[in-house]
Amino acid sequence: MKTQSDNDSNEKYNKARKHVEELKGFYYHLIVYCLFIPFLIFINYKTYWGFQWFWFAILGWGIGLCFHAYHVFVNNGIFGGNWQQRKIEQFMREEEEQRWE
Repeated sequence: MKTQSDNDSNEKYNKARKHVEELKGFYYHLIVYCLFIPFLIFINYKTYWGFQWFWFAILGWGIGLCFHAYHVFVNNGIFGGNWQQRKIEQFMREEEEQRWE
C-alpha cells in the first residue's frame, strides 16, 4: 500500500523530471539558434548584402527564444505549476473549513 509520502515523492520526481526535460529543450533551442543564425547571415552576405533580411530571423527567433526561456526559468508563467498547486490547496482548505462549520 502506498503512503502519502510515496505519492508526494513520486509527484516531486515527475515534476523535477518534466522541468529537466523543458530545460534540455531550451538548451537545444539555444544551440540551434546560435548555430543557424551565422549560417543565415552567411547566406545573406553571399546572395545580396544590399538588403539585410537576416535581422528579421534574428529578431523573430530571438523573441521565440525569450518566451521559451521565460517558460522554463520563470516558473512556467502566470498559471504555472506552483499557482495550480496553491489554488488546489486553497480550495481544499476552504472545503475543510466549511465542513466543520
